[in-house]
Amino acid sequence: MLQIDQQRIGKSALMLLLIEREEEEWNRQFNELNWQYCTGKVGSMDTQKIVSSIETAAKRSGIVDEKLYRDMHALYHAIMEAITGVTRGQTQLGEILRTVGLRFSVVRGTPYENPDEGEWVAVALYGTIGAPIKGLEHETIGLGINHM
Repeated sequence: MLQIDQQRIGKSALMLLLIEREEEEWNRQFNELNWQYCTGKVGSMDTQKIVSSIETAAKRSGIVDEKLYRDMHALYHAIMEAITGVTRGQTQLGEILRTVGLRFSVVRGTPYENPDEGEWVAVALYGTIGAPIKGLEHETIGLGINHM
């Protein structure tokens, strides 16, 4: 059985996207670590839509509290770091005729042994990017991690 590495929150976020596994198995392992997660899909030529889709999923799943600036700020920076990876540093999409189809995961947890290090959030993105013409895209991946 594949175990989640409790000191690698980013690896855990990526595994959610890349490894086919029953939802119950993910739930059990994340519950044992007292970590939270959610997954979803988004496709767009608009970076703002990608950000808002991930933020909405994280809020609805209780991973972040929209009333806490700290939570939303950390999530935003993790999302933007992941998007930067997906887009190879050029976060523009529709403006330069690119589109993405992505699966995403958001993981919140405590990846350090010392509890004073606090909570962290990881956002992983995996999917395709390319011209807005079916068949002219290629795979892409991005990961962003920030402290809460």
